[in-house]
Amino acid sequence: MIGKNGGFDMNNSIVTVFGGSGFIGRHLVRRLVAEGAVVRVAVRDTEAAQYLKTMGDVGQVVPLAADITDTESTRAAVAGADAVVNLVGRLAANKKAFQKLHVDGARNVAAVAREAGVRHLAHVSALGADLGSPSDYARTKAEGEAAVREEFPAAVILRPSVVIGPEDFFFNLFAGLARFTVAMPVFGCPAIPRLRFFEDGALLRIDLFGHGGSRFQPVYVGDVADAIQSALAGGSDTDGQIFELGGPNVYSAKQIMELLLTHTGRRRILFPAPFWYLSTVAWFIQMLPWPLFSVDMVRFMRSGNVVSDGAKTMADLGVAATPADAVLPGYLARFRIPREQHLHST
Repeated sequence: MIGKNGGFDMNNSIVTVFGGSGFIGRHLVRRLVAEGAVVRVAVRDTEAAQYLKTMGDVGQVVPLAADITDTESTRAAVAGADAVVNLVGRLAANKKAFQKLHVDGARNVAAVAREAGVRHLAHVSALGADLGSPSDYARTKAEGEAAVREEFPAAVILRPSVVIGPEDFFFNLFAGLARFTVAMPVFGCPAIPRLRFFEDGALLRIDLFGHGGSRFQPVYVGDVADAIQSALAGGSDTDGQIFELGGPNVYSAKQIMELLLTHTGRRRILFPAPFWYLSTVAWFIQMLPWPLFSVDMVRFMRSGNVVSDGAKTMADLGVAATPADAVLPGYLARFRIPREQHLHST
């Protein structure tokens, strides 16, 4: 369906969302359904997507078995669709898996969409995607973007920062960790503490955190879903454009940890975790069957995760960025220390 400026009118249109059962996907599907679209949720495990069917009327949300690295299943999921969204990606994997999903899979989706005559394609990449990055994750994300634009020049590329929300991996992970530990890491601090003599009337001050470690610009998952929807509807105003999606505030790693502790009502010691230390720890963690951390993730964090100067942003898509402080209290409430225990500890 064609809207203004050749954009996309969701009502009664068919949208295929690859990876639609994931964190961002569930929020996007809800919004597409509200606009009257018929949504095909293309995933490898259709059972994991069944819960999405309750978001719409009977037959409005259809889980389909598809693998973006398999041309035939991808073609079947795309056939007859008016728009396609690719949300598939992994944060922790080996180089071969990154190549398969981020580059080969992304190219396959774009090529099949073009062959099927799909009018609009939104490809969700990642903030920090860079062909010259030492991180396999960041480099393959950039290679995937190039592959998509080669196959489907009008594709809209969206690069979200760290995505936060009720089901996020980021704040939930560290809030859970804070329940069982007395100290929390501050990522990316200086390897050697800075000694400051005769400052502010003190003979010696030891600066452990420097500028506070790695920088992040967390973006609310609902805003990311709104941005994707807006990008699809934008027509000629968004075709072929790249948008970087970040929240309204940039935080250092130290500020992130302080924010988390504030909203969980906990007191924890913050300790500096320089990159050499993180790489050492990550080397052992990545050997686990389901690693939560890897050496490649440490490489990725070295460059920070903030919106570039001069980049097109959510504001250009008509989406107002939601502050982290506005959403964290709601879903971190379950991690809060009980009031009685808090009063006793103080």
